[in-house]
Amino acid sequence: MDKIIRCITSDGAVMCSAIDSTDIAYTASVIHHTSPVASAALGRLLSAASMMGAQLKSSKSTLNIRFEGDGDLGAFMAVADSDGNVKGFVTNPDCPTTHYENGKLNVAEAVGAGVISVMKDFGEGEPYIGKIPIVSGEIAEDITNYYATSEQIPTVCALGVLIEKETAQVLLSGGLLIQLLPGADDTTIDRIEANVSKLDSVTTMLAKGMSALDMCKAALDGFEVEVLDEFEVKYVCGCSKEKIRNLIAAMPKEEIQAMIDENHGAEANCRFCNKHYSFDESELKELLLKK
Repeated sequence: MDKIIRCITSDGAVMCSAIDSTDIAYTASVIHHTSPVASAALGRLLSAASMMGAQLKSSKSTLNIRFEGDGDLGAFMAVADSDGNVKGFVTNPDCPTTHYENGKLNVAEAVGAGVISVMKDFGEGEPYIGKIPIVSGEIAEDITNYYATSEQIPTVCALGVLIEKETAQVLLSGGLLIQLLPGADDTTIDRIEANVSKLDSVTTMLAKGMSALDMCKAALDGFEVEVLDEFEVKYVCGCSKEKIRNLIAAMPKEEIQAMIDENHGAEANCRFCNKHYSFDESELKELLLKK
């Protein structure tokens, strides 16, 4: 089971979250039959969304991050709850994979230029929505820029997904989110910058057997570290036939009747988990009688 851990320095100057999201990224790749570069992009975004969702205070809150670029990947999105559980999808899961000269997956090319939308729904009142341009397409740099631009929180985000070259299977996935709090002074900033410059990549740290706590301690080397919380997270889609039924029931009578007349039923496919739902004529007629 994947895990998130959140830590804070004893002086309250720096917060750090780390996630081992290997099962989440693997599950997403299997559900969506993603190409290597699509697995990497979606896996990175799911890690970021999970850590960001876990920061939401209300149990009713949800976080939605959507990348809309002009690359071959198309739009892709991750949704997280306040427990860090996530789900996501990508428009073009079979996006062609290209590599940099060093052999690393060229996620930026697949994403392209465009816009990132971040929506925080707190379960009451108007949701917060922030929109910023994609600055790199490598996901981590874009999350860092989002916090700096939209929330004015100095942040370092590191994300990684390791793909097996022969089988295209997700082997490792994880992330780090380091944020300076109002109590941070120049000495703290210098120390964090020095620590970040020495950090291995997220997948290298995971490959070495480091836990989420180990990654936090590496990022906060030289500080007294207190663990705020630690919990398991997973890929979760809450769709059901009953929820789809309710959506259809909310449609105008004319549209439901058209489904009966033209298609003799209705079909629905969940974009997050690929589950398929069917409604025959009798089920649709029953919904009409209730309107």
